[in-house]
Amino acid sequence: MKHDFRNIEKKWQDKWEAAEVFNASSDHSKKKFYALVEFPYPSGAGMHVGHV
Repeated sequence: MKHDFRNIEKKWQDKWEAAEVFNASSDHSKKKFYALVEFPYPSGAGMHVGHV
């Protein structure tokens, strides 16, 4: 059974849009939060547990 990627993609994008999965909102009553994502160096030198 061969699946057409365009149909599968459209199906899920329609579901996500209907469920408002990716809608962002601003609630200024909440405490500010940010996350900093640290990527390891491309060489892999100096990696530590935090990179995992």
